[in-house]
Amino acid sequence: MLAAVAAVVALFVPFGSGGLLIVVSGLLGLVLCASGTWWFLAHRGPVRFLGALLAAGAPVGLLVLYIQGGLWPTALLSLGLWLVALLCARAALPRPRRHRPAAPAARPLRPVLLMNPKSGGGKVERFGLVERAEALGARVVLLGPPDGGGQADVEALARQAVADGADLLGVAGGDGTQALVAAVAAEHDLPFLVISAGTRNHFAMDLGLDRTDPARCLDALTDGEELRVDLGEVAGRPFVNTVSFGVYADVVQRPEYRDAKAGTALNAMPELLAGGEGGGRLDAEADGTTLRAQQALLVSNNPYVSPDPLGGGRRPRLDRGELGVIGVRVEGAAQAADLAVRGSQSAGLNVLTARRVEVTAEGDTLPVAVDGEALTLETPVLCTLRPRALRVLVPRDRPGTTPPPAPLNWSRIVVLAFGPRGENHARAQQRAAERLSGGAVG
Repeated sequence: MLAAVAAVVALFVPFGSGGLLIVVSGLLGLVLCASGTWWFLAHRGPVRFLGALLAAGAPVGLLVLYIQGGLWPTALLSLGLWLVALLCARAALPRPRRHRPAAPAARPLRPVLLMNPKSGGGKVERFGLVERAEALGARVVLLGPPDGGGQADVEALARQAVADGADLLGVAGGDGTQALVAAVAAEHDLPFLVISAGTRNHFAMDLGLDRTDPARCLDALTDGEELRVDLGEVAGRPFVNTVSFGVYADVVQRPEYRDAKAGTALNAMPELLAGGEGGGRLDAEADGTTLRAQQALLVSNNPYVSPDPLGGGRRPRLDRGELGVIGVRVEGAAQAADLAVRGSQSAGLNVLTARRVEVTAEGDTLPVAVDGEALTLETPVLCTLRPRALRVLVPRDRPGTTPPPAPLNWSRIVVLAFGPRGENHARAQQRAAERLSGGAVG
């Protein structure tokens, strides 16, 4: 709190140091940058070009203004003090608890691992996962190229492994394949092993697994422990990370997206953001809360720490029994600027949690991206959660067990700053929040 106050004082003492100009120009630069970004995404031709110039030129113009006007020492000092305030605030707040304590796990006797050799640019071969797994006593089944029935094939292989006596199922592949096999494991109450051989490995990251060396995930076969986590369902199909509706889902449906992601997105954005072909036509009902005419909607298996419509960030827990919901509706440069300045407080961004989410649209079908895989589902699309349905076997020693920092909450910082009484009050609030959310820190 002292650093935050000092950051403000540094701008206005001594009087006439240009603090007001720094604040006003900084806010104006942020607004112009957000507006330019909107024009770049939502238009084509000259307007897109001007939007790109504005988005790139606004921060450059600010820098030139501060240097030419001799304001940069004051701005730099204030920014440095504000960074100190943020770092101290992060340190003062308790980190969100991760999953409930892991349970000891017996070594599986007949583990079966399904591996996709093409996933993650060939990580299965590059890290020698087949040889390493077989040396640890696992039977490896390599997945062939898709032939139009990818989901059925993966599920069939997993079910056949169970019929043959497997006492553990595991996957080295993308999150979409992970979800399909995880559903079979949950159905038969078998432990499930995640091997981080996909491209992004969001599920592995939130389990605390090593994403740089997928071979370390195999340590769970000999020195593992078990976590109980939630499993999401969308229209009867499992998901471990996110279900995306609207703009992103429309883009990934396009055949050219795989080979040219950025170009495809830029070409599609003007039409989608203007309200055509799926843009701005999503309605959602989340536990009685109605979200109207959303351009993009993200439903996640447990909420993310930071509200990111693209599904970035971290989920400190996967066992809260709640879906995370993020809805975005931005219809012009003014709303884009409001979102840039106010963040999660903006009217264009809705962030909430729910146990049941129903999504509707104007047509009979709706493009959906489930864990990054493009699908088309009949409306209405129902998203639910199966609390603690999945038994995940993880290595006892894994690098990501430290929970991510807590979201900044300045009201709690104020309470914590006023001595033992405030600290005791804050701890009581924390315990109450944990009881309400099943152990999670609010």
